[in-house]
Amino acid sequence: MDPQLLVWIVARAMGLAAYIALCIAVLSGIALRTAVLDWLAKNRAMRALHDWTTWLWIPLGSLHVLALLLDKTAQIGLADLVLPFRVEYGSLAIGLGTLSLDLLVVITVTSWLRRRMNDELWRWIHRTSYLMFVLLFVHALLSGTDFNAPLISAVSWSAAGGIALLATSRIVLGRLPQ
Repeated sequence: MDPQLLVWIVARAMGLAAYIALCIAVLSGIALRTAVLDWLAKNRAMRALHDWTTWLWIPLGSLHVLALLLDKTAQIGLADLVLPFRVEYGSLAIGLGTLSLDLLVVITVTSWLRRRMNDELWRWIHRTSYLMFVLLFVHALLSGTDFNAPLISAVSWSAAGGIALLATSRIVLGRLPQ
């Protein structure tokens, strides 16, 4: 097998797996503060799912990024992991991926530091998860070569719809009492 083909396959597979983990993390995170999914699971199970999928994206996303660094077609450099819209190949799609990664790192690190942070500041930073997901979704839509596959498309649009439904529910119904 051609080594570049293998790199491309790893980048696709790890990107898709990280995307699914993040979809579940965002869905379960919103569900923690709404009553919409109470019939499905209690907060303890939802919290465990949210925490686990948050940890799961790290190795999957890291392998996705590592494979892209090795991909000769994408020609992504280390600086491109932090500074968006610098690459010539798929500039918009990859730039949105960079922005979503940057936000995701900030959200994850501040979550680990939550006990040392002001609660209100942490909440505002954590709310950028919505923006991160939109950026990630558009990144996947524009650059994901598998997005045209019916199963991938159905999962992606269903996750986006579920997140939109839960976010709307959270805005309309408010937050559950702590």
